[in-house]
Amino acid sequence: MYTIEDLYDLSHTLAAPLLAAHTYPWEVLPLIGDFIKELGGRLPAEAYDHPAEYVWISKEATVAPTASITGPCIIGPGTEVRPGAFIRGKVLVGSGAVVGNSTELKNVILFDNVQVPHYNYVGDSVLGYRAHMVAGSITSNVKSDKTLVVIKCGAEQIYTELKKVGAMLGDRVEVGCNSVLNPGTVIGRDSIVYPLSSVRGVIPAAHIFKAADRIEERRL
Repeated sequence: MYTIEDLYDLSHTLAAPLLAAHTYPWEVLPLIGDFIKELGGRLPAEAYDHPAEYVWISKEATVAPTASITGPCIIGPGTEVRPGAFIRGKVLVGSGAVVGNSTELKNVILFDNVQVPHYNYVGDSVLGYRAHMVAGSITSNVKSDKTLVVIKCGAEQIYTELKKVGAMLGDRVEVGCNSVLNPGTVIGRDSIVYPLSSVRGVIPAAHIFKAADRIEERRL
């Protein structure tokens, strides 16, 4: 329930070649920056502006003048980057996405139509097609004790060997207002997280996270 195949439809991202070469989504986190540099150099010049080193912005994207964008970064067509957005580098944003006011992104892949529209922090994470983090929800990507992140699914533990791992959100995941996704959180496709939640571990596909002891199947 936590492999790339389980979580994502790769037809909705330019990062498909990178993701298809791996089993688990967190495996690509150290590779995002170099992948963007290589991919950006092959994007058609007639379709993408190249305003700074390792920054490619679709001519069909809308970027507010007060947004801060540092490369490596690709922003896809139809995407809206709103005032005060802070894109810190190693960021691949798909088409039709929304990066909102005061939202901060670092070392992430956002699939097509992802929305992080209001006061979100998303770091060291992969967000699937149409994933939506509602106002104030954030990914926490470093443990308080600074030890390496472990993905926990029941009694099973997967050692990432990485110090920084945020959240892996499957396609069409909804994360409620002011929720915190703790390091190494994985949320399956079509699942919902209630507002004001603190989430950790693996949430299966098509479930509703109401509390740590109240994770219920969702009727689709």
